This record gives sequence, C-alpha cells and structure tokens, in this order.
Amino acid sequence: MASIWDKPRALLVLEDGTVFHGYAFAGAGRALGEVVFNTSMTGYQEVLTDPSYKGQIVAMTYPLTGTYGINDDDMESAAVQVEAFIVREYQDFASNWRSSRTLKEFLESHDKIGIEGIDTRALTRHIRQAGAMRGVIATDTDSVAQLLDEVRAFPGLTGIDLVRHVTCDRPYRWRDGRPVPEEACWSPDAPGFRVAALDFGIKYNILRSLERTGCQVLVFPAHASAAEILASNPDGVFLSNGPGDPAAVDYAIETVRGLLTKRPIFGICLGHQLLGLALGGRTFKLKFGHRGANQPVKDLKTGKVEITSQNHGFCVDMESLAGVAVRSTHFNLNDHTLEGMEHLELPLYSVQYHPEASPGPHDASYLFDRFIQLMEKES
Repeated sequence: MASIWDKPRALLVLEDGTVFHGYAFAGAGRALGEVVFNTSMTGYQEVLTDPSYKGQIVAMTYPLTGTYGINDDDMESAAVQVEAFIVREYQDFASNWRSSRTLKEFLESHDKIGIEGIDTRALTRHIRQAGAMRGVIATDTDSVAQLLDEVRAFPGLTGIDLVRHVTCDRPYRWRDGRPVPEEACWSPDAPGFRVAALDFGIKYNILRSLERTGCQVLVFPAHASAAEILASNPDGVFLSNGPGDPAAVDYAIETVRGLLTKRPIFGICLGHQLLGLALGGRTFKLKFGHRGANQPVKDLKTGKVEITSQNHGFCVDMESLAGVAVRSTHFNLNDHTLEGMEHLELPLYSVQYHPEASPGPHDASYLFDRFIQLMEKES
C-alpha cells in the first residue's frame, strides 16, 4: 500500500484566499464547486451519488473514509454527483462483504478527484465561521494565485439552475427497485396508488420508499408541465430533492403552482422549497447549510424530536408566507429554521429533511405513510 507521501500533491484554494495542502488518492486535474461539509459517520457512497450535491465539493468530517468500499445496492443515482471529495484519511483496504470495489476505483471510474491529508477539522471550522464558499481543487499546479483567480471567476450556486444537469430526459417507471426507461406508463392492472414523481434530482431511496408503501411510481423530468403530469391521471404528486438555488428553477415553480389544487402533494428538500415558492413565499441561503445524518428536528404536532438526514443549503422563509393558509410543522433544533409545513385547506405538505434516511436513522419514515393516507382521503 502506497504511503500518503508517495501520492500526488493537491491544493484546495478557497475564494477568500485560504489554502489547504493535501494529496490526491483518486483522479487528477481540477475541480470547481461550492465547498461544504457533511457530518455523517457513514454513508459516503450515498453522499457521493446524491444529485443534491451537484456543484459542490464535499468534505467529510469523520476522520477515516473508505473502510467499507463501494457496493451496487446503496447507489442514490447512476453517477457520482459531487464535483470532488475531501477526506482526512483514505482507507484503500475495503473490509465489507458487500463491497465490489474501492472508493478510489469508484471515483476514478466517474472521473472525480478525491483528496486526503487535509485538516478537515480546520476546514469545517473555517466554513462554519465564514460560511460555505467557492473553492477549487488542483493536482496539476502549485500556483495559488492562478487558482484564486479561477475560483473567483466561478459564479457559484446562487441564481444557477443545476436541476437541468441531473433530471431525467423523459418519463420512466420505477419498478421492482430499479428504473425501467422502456416503460413510461402505469401498469393497468397493478394495485396501489399512482404517484407522479417530479425528478429535480431524485434519490433512488425515495423511489424505493414510495414503492415500499405500495405505490406505482412514474417519474417525470423537471421540465414536464402540469398538464403533462395531470394527463397521466396520478393519484398524487411527489416533488423530489435536488441541487442548488430553488429560485433559479422558475419552470418547476410554475409547474408546481399549476398542480396545487389538482392532486395531493408531498415534497422533500428542494421539492419543499419549490412548494414554498409556488405558494408565494421566498427562500434564502443558509450560512453553511445542513448536511449530515444527525440533524435534530422537532415535530410541532407531537413534540417528538427526530434525528434526521439532511442535505440543503437554502431554506424557506416562513415569514414570507404570512397571509397564506400554511403552518409550520417541524423546525430545526440547531438553528430554528423551517423543516416542514402543511397547507390548512389543500392536501399538501412538505419537509426540508430526508425521511427516506439513507444514510441516517429512520425516525421520519412515517411521512411516506402519511402520503398514502392523504391520497386515500382524496380518492
């Protein structure tokens, strides 16, 4: 096994001029993105393949990464979605019976850079104090000045539509735990409610969870119109997670607005934000976002605290919905930001966190059952 000292040197340069020195354990070249951190102790494969991370360079706060390798079952999409990956120490020896390849092999098969040897504690502390910021990783130059110019010319994520990079091209069925592109319609004799899922960067485990509750699931691209979706005659509509600034996805906001009074709606993460915008509210960018499998959220109805999996950098401003028949249902115990809402007159609700919980606990899986109950009530 090669020593870290034998690996290519790598630089991480942030837009404020802060420089971190490390070593590349996978890939080569350069990668630009918004630098963020994730506090999960496990689940790096799910993090890497979550489309909500498009445009971001992710640093893991847990100090050792790669120990259980990569398997074919825990994918959240068909590709590595992060722009690059930062760890404190990479373990090349994968010890898990499900592992089919190493993290290094996985990243390189998708042309992604992975670096280690970075002081991730110092990096995380810096982001918490200064906020998420643009950054560049490079293995091909030592010129900090050149890289700083490059990263400052990078537009960042605010105002940029990243959904178009991760959504599907055309409708498809999700059946038996996998996408079936050749099918773009319901099974006429199959049981279960018909759920039209809008793909803004949908995670596979959301689709698994919907199917697990007995639903038929037809996935629509983000650019599908309300008329196209309603023409399929679904029993309910699901609004998925996804990357970037929700306000930049104006076509999706218009689609959601056209669905508000037509079918029961359940939204997660970006879907929650788009629902807030469609109802006339605003969103704002969080200082450093919520990313991890250990975020405490309080359910205002029951008083219970859920330990949740989260990945978002924007938030719905509940005050902007004053005068709308919407109420808050959940809030984050760390910073008291909105984590869930429901309409008082229409059959719709949404949460900012990820109840499909992969990686993470299963405290919030009841939200999928609630969607079934809502469709039953409206059918």
